[in-house]
Amino acid sequence: MAVVLPFAAAFAGLLLSRWPHRRPAGTTGPAAGEGANARAAWIAVVPTAVAAVLALWLAWEPGFAFLEGARPGPAVGRTYGTIDTGAIPISLTLQADDLSAILGVLVTLVALAVQVYSVGYLHDDSRYPSYSAFISLFTSAMLLVVYAGDLLVLYVGWEIMGLCSYLLIGHWWEDKGNSRAAIKAFLVTRLGDVGFLFGIFVLGAAAGSFRIADVLAKVPEMSTGTLVAGTMLLLAGVAGKSAQVPLHTWLPDAMAGPTPISALIHAATMVAAGIFIVARLFPAFQAARPTLDVLAVLAALGMLGAALAALAQDDLKRVLAYSTISQLSYMAGGLAAGSDSAAIFHLLTHGAFKALLFLCAGAVIHHVGSNLMTQMGGLRRELPVTFVTMTVGFAALAGLPPASGFFSKDELLLAMDHALSSGGLTDAAALLLYGCALATVAVTGAYATRAWLRTFFGQARVVALPEPEPGMAHVIDVREAPRTMLVPIVLLTVPALLLGLAGGLHVDLGVAAVGVVLALLGAGVVYAFWRSDPLADPARLLGPLRLPCERAFYVDSVYSALFVRPILALARLVVRTDDVVVDGAVRGSGRSARGLSGLLRLAQNGNVQLYVSGVLAGVLLIVVGAVVFT
Repeated sequence: MAVVLPFAAAFAGLLLSRWPHRRPAGTTGPAAGEGANARAAWIAVVPTAVAAVLALWLAWEPGFAFLEGARPGPAVGRTYGTIDTGAIPISLTLQADDLSAILGVLVTLVALAVQVYSVGYLHDDSRYPSYSAFISLFTSAMLLVVYAGDLLVLYVGWEIMGLCSYLLIGHWWEDKGNSRAAIKAFLVTRLGDVGFLFGIFVLGAAAGSFRIADVLAKVPEMSTGTLVAGTMLLLAGVAGKSAQVPLHTWLPDAMAGPTPISALIHAATMVAAGIFIVARLFPAFQAARPTLDVLAVLAALGMLGAALAALAQDDLKRVLAYSTISQLSYMAGGLAAGSDSAAIFHLLTHGAFKALLFLCAGAVIHHVGSNLMTQMGGLRRELPVTFVTMTVGFAALAGLPPASGFFSKDELLLAMDHALSSGGLTDAAALLLYGCALATVAVTGAYATRAWLRTFFGQARVVALPEPEPGMAHVIDVREAPRTMLVPIVLLTVPALLLGLAGGLHVDLGVAAVGVVLALLGAGVVYAFWRSDPLADPARLLGPLRLPCERAFYVDSVYSALFVRPILALARLVVRTDDVVVDGAVRGSGRSARGLSGLLRLAQNGNVQLYVSGVLAGVLLIVVGAVVFT
């Protein structure tokens, strides 16, 4: 039911929210759509709330034992049928164990917060009914991934999420940049999904079943080559969905969508799916040590590179986007280091505080009318509730006690520290991973402090803006966001602050002290630069590295030169060849037929005398030929 309810809400929202189609007499313009938006809101919020209650009930029995380091308990599930493929059957199974139970809670609660928040954020948007329906479908797809007991059933939810991300990122499709961002997200994630599907085929064929329990049971019997091939292919899909190097470039551009969608994608659905998959199939990854080495290297590069990129961005949402890439790389690093429980613990806390940060950013943007921090400043007096809640979110992001991110990040750093001596990774990969993780802690403290200072402190830099085009952010006003936006923000502050206690107070004092000192060091350096000139951007501390960091080390430019431009040139060549050669041949044959028909038309003109003359000439030729050749 937790999976079905959001799906039913999506179906009802698309078909029933605008029923009846006749507008009440005297209603025109925006007022005419208020009834449809109100119905769509109820259709979206109520089923999601019920699904959240069901997810909490499912998690109550297994509890949070997984966060304590215990392996997932026995799954409780049900099979709804089997599809006979002629080879390996597909089992329509849904199941719940410790891992899926706690992820289901994260998905449904964040989705519920986003649905409620969107009521105020998009209250005058004419396409709100379809928007809320697609969020419901997105939620249902992620829940299908979480609760699926068969890899191909999981893949169905995996692909539906890709479709929903395309539809929601491109919600304001009138803007060409938004449409391009949606297409980019769709194509990049699809590229990874090709490898993901073949990885499913490799593991399923080796196990003789696509059921997750059967695949994991057969892992000890699989050859190393099979496991490495299967998990490396799966890693391609993980990199795409969770925006990991080298398929991370779609995520910052996805900020073109409405801010609540950014919160949903970055906190609880798409980006969480890749980390969840590695944790779900973790025994297979543990048995494929070369895959873990590759994952460790990619995580190390991603966490530090994305953190440096976040430090140089002026767009507040892009700061949080690169922060998401960096934090997901932390989780991938924890998985590579051998601790799936630490990675999932950070996935939960990150879901809480990153959803909080994005929704707070939406409130700030709603108030200011711009995403750029150069047009912000001094907002702590105008937005006191948003200031307090976003401060909690930034503290959790930086890993400062007692916020939730402190505890989960400590678990990850401890796992990476143990990987140096445990032998699970090669020495070079383990050293690179741990070194980059420590450096990233300092840079995270730096960019979180920079965003906090530039948004809420210093001189107010906001100016009244003209009314924007439809689909853009609202102009400045002097009030806090509406209650439908503030209530989810305030409620999310509680898990962002306290969720770290769910894993127990197992803090390694040495590692925790190093993490806090590094975070405070990064924050202190940024504060010193800001204090010396509050009107200047503290990102100037990067010196000549600022522009490369702002451009995210030109990875997009490299991809454009290596792949996009050659493919576009090839496409133009194909079009030209089709137009000149293929269509030219067709058009040429048509012209030839018309020319020949013109010659025949000269003879078939309806003149009887010409016909008789032709017959007589033919007879004469036959007679002459007979006389000459006989």
